[in-house]
Amino acid sequence: MTPILRQGRERITMYIPIILMGLLAMGTWWLVRNAPAPIAPVAAPSNAHQTDYFMKVFSVKSFDATGRMQSEVKGEMGRHFPDTDTLEIDKVHMRSVTPQGLLTVATADRALSNADGSEVQLFGNAVVTREAVPGGAGKAQPRLEFRGEFLHAFTKTERVRSDQPVMLIRGNDRFTADAMEYDHLDQVLQLHGHVRGVLMPAAPR
Repeated sequence: MTPILRQGRERITMYIPIILMGLLAMGTWWLVRNAPAPIAPVAAPSNAHQTDYFMKVFSVKSFDATGRMQSEVKGEMGRHFPDTDTLEIDKVHMRSVTPQGLLTVATADRALSNADGSEVQLFGNAVVTREAVPGGAGKAQPRLEFRGEFLHAFTKTERVRSDQPVMLIRGNDRFTADAMEYDHLDQVLQLHGHVRGVLMPAAPR
């Protein structure tokens, strides 16, 4: 081998590592550029609105300081949600008694109550009944019944409202409306939308 060829071979041998490193760097750059984007982690569904306890075929009663029963709640199934501090009840039956002895009964397919039971939403075949109050002139009050697919009862302030069609039965009189608000303490009833009523004549004394 001539000296010129030997010298050229040595130079080529010197540059081979550099050429290989360059090719490796180019290959790495190409791979990074064409690699698929990393898959974003899928957010786990929120489990915040979950029950922390439930009750089956239950009855809960509350009493005042004298031992008189104030209210009773019965249901086939009750579920408590700690995030909203609410109790959902299936096939609910509720009774409450005012200090004056006025009895109110509420039933529905399902109910949603806040922590102290002062606000109860009734869903499906909802009925709220206030029993008749006997008494002298100006004190007697006939039986009062509200019916609808949704009723919102406020037990402490003795109010019942609904933004859906309702039926009101007062004694022998009957009314229907698209919405309603009733305040027992102020003795005010407001019927909204298409209102219809049937008033029966009072029985002769």
